Amino acid sequence: MKILVMGPPGAGKGSQSAKIVENYKMPSISTGQMFREAYASNDPVGIEAMKFIEQGNLVSDEITNELVKHRLLKHDTEKSFILDGYPRTVTQAIALDKMLGEMGTKLDAVINILSSNDVLFERMEARRVCKECGASYHLVFKKPRKNGVCDECGGELYQRADDTLESVKRRLSIYETKTKPLLDYYEKQGILYNVNGMQPFNNVYADIELVLRDL
Repeated sequence: MKILVMGPPGAGKGSQSAKIVENYKMPSISTGQMFREAYASNDPVGIEAMKFIEQGNLVSDEITNELVKHRLLKHDTEKSFILDGYPRTVTQAIALDKMLGEMGTKLDAVINILSSNDVLFERMEARRVCKECGASYHLVFKKPRKNGVCDECGGELYQRADDTLESVKRRLSIYETKTKPLLDYYEKQGILYNVNGMQPFNNVYADIELVLRDL
């Protein structure tokens, strides 16, 4: 399977994608994670990308497309992969279709996680991320066993700059204007599947599982 997980910021794309990866052993392509790793290693691409991210803006298409293309050319993506956080604009989606076409393949499904803005604000302000391994937690829905400490590696948990209230508002505004049109783009291709993201985590995943089993 080659799938894309979509949804507004804070809808749970990363957590649900991680669950899919765990159960199906699929390579994960998360642009956000790749940008943060590049930034941590002082890669110029990561440094440039972080300027956009910390302001709650989308990283330029040129930088993002190049990063994804490089990742898709690795051998582990030949049979399956899951995309998280890309594409975020119709322009990026067209670029992705071209990349996949050159590889002789295409997306099988786009899973869109639906959620209301009120729920998203609550989720994102309480989100915490491990500085070491990037694991995500939530102070209400997915608490770490020890406050401020990652269950996986013992690293320090922190609030990302793009999860502050001001940044969240900007990200949701960008999503409405630039990312939502993607839903029409993929619906016309007949590969869009909507899932109710305002349920408990396991219920959301159960609905995603129904889509994956059909595929």
